[in-house]
Amino acid sequence: MRKVVIAGNWKMYKTQAQALEFLQGFMLELDNVPEEREIILCAPFTDLALLSKNLHGSRVQLGAQNVHWEEAGAYTGEISGPMLAEIGVRYVVVGHSERRQYFGETDQTVNLRLKAAQKYGLTPILCVGETKQQRDAGETEILIYTQLEKALVGVDQEKLIIAYEPIWAIGTGDTCEAKEANRIIGLIRSRLSNQNVPIQYGGSVKPTNIDEIMAQPEIDGALVGGASLEPQSFSRIVNYQV
Repeated sequence: MRKVVIAGNWKMYKTQAQALEFLQGFMLELDNVPEEREIILCAPFTDLALLSKNLHGSRVQLGAQNVHWEEAGAYTGEISGPMLAEIGVRYVVVGHSERRQYFGETDQTVNLRLKAAQKYGLTPILCVGETKQQRDAGETEILIYTQLEKALVGVDQEKLIIAYEPIWAIGTGDTCEAKEANRIIGLIRSRLSNQNVPIQYGGSVKPTNIDEIMAQPEIDGALVGGASLEPQSFSRIVNYQV
């Protein structure tokens, strides 16, 4: 049985004070969320220890936004699996399009990060998806297949989440139509050896479209960006109705 996973990606937002303020409103809205829905907050590194303390014993899990492939070393600005695991992080986003676009992430480094995350007990959320130019050129399917093939070498699919994030829909307000997102996610699933890997949709997910997105049979959750920054909007998303 596939698990439903709703993850908020705060990106480079929220000081520690702002993170605590978010929790004060958000945690009050979870009483009616079905137990089978996994809720994750993927926060900046400076917020993780504080959130870990304040989320302890709750149903909300903690995620990071990156992990290095080495246990330790001269990698200024990076963070290792043991560092994240030590403070209670359970999930980590790997290969987000912004990491690929702005920081030179490749399919090869994504693969290394995925394996490192699993080595240290973290469940990675692997992001795949195409740009507007690639979609218009009819390259969506082959690009995603290539991303999957290269990223998943030596990766345990029993401890994995995948997020389909059409890059052209991230932060633009232009959401991929739910049926098209469902089609692509079905194609992603067809390339996996484990059919129970949860596959999320990410790309301008909002309170106004979450119900339609989650009504699609292949979609197992959402990776939410901007709409996860406000407790009211993110609580509406985790409380979606189908």
